[in-house]
This record gives sequence, C-alpha cells and structure tokens, in this order.
Amino acid sequence: MDVKSSQATGNAAMHYAAWQLSRKGWNVMPTARNAKGSDLFCANDDESVIFGVQSKGLSRRAPVGLGANLENLRSEWWIITINAKQDNPICFILSLNEVKELCFHSDPVKSKTGLKSHWLQPKAYDQDRFRDAWHRLG
Repeated sequence: MDVKSSQATGNAAMHYAAWQLSRKGWNVMPTARNAKGSDLFCANDDESVIFGVQSKGLSRRAPVGLGANLENLRSEWWIITINAKQDNPICFILSLNEVKELCFHSDPVKSKTGLKSHWLQPKAYDQDRFRDAWHRLG
C-alpha cells in the first residue's frame, strides 16, 4: 500500500471515530497528525472526564502494529477501524490495558531485524465485546 493511501485510510478512520464520539455526546478535538500520543482528545461538557484516543485505521481486517516498546503506548482508549474508507466501517473499542494484554510479540533472537515488535492480531481485537462498543467510553 502506498503512503498516500495509508494516510487517507488513517484519516478516514480518525474522522469516523470523531464523528461517532461526537454523536455520543463527547466534545472531540483531533491532535496534530503523526504526533506521538493520542489522535483524539475527548471531554464531557463540564470537562470532568477527559481522555485520549489512539485511532488505527485499516482498509481490511489485518494486524495492528504497536511498535517495539509497549511503555510508549499512551492513549487510554484505542479505536481500531476496519473498512475505514468504505460505507460500512466497523470500530473496535479497547482500553490500553486490553491492548497490552492481548498483543503478540516477536522474539528478537528469531526476528530478521533482531528487534522486538508488538502487534494485535485480528482475532484479538475482532471480538463481540469490542465491536462498536461505544458504551464502554461512558
């Protein structure tokens, strides 16, 4: 997949998630793209609840890369959107702890690069309890 297509998929997913969150009553602000940390910040009307969201957009059901160090993951909530540029996107809403608990990792000794990497397999996030589970966000 070329970079432009990948960026468009990510943007579509982020804006779809922002739209859904706004419809649920959250005030949503996108952050600067490609910045470390959350892609979206959400707050209720009196700002007594504020949280960050990491948005991951995919054109189809596929693994989600998490990087080499799980300690670098910051966002309290993760929204993984598949079919991001189609008429039927599906979102999976996971907490940061769930992302860390469900991820797989490579063995650096057996890896071609010699580095450790983490990712979520589709079967880890594509579960009924996460599918379009907007209620989990309060």
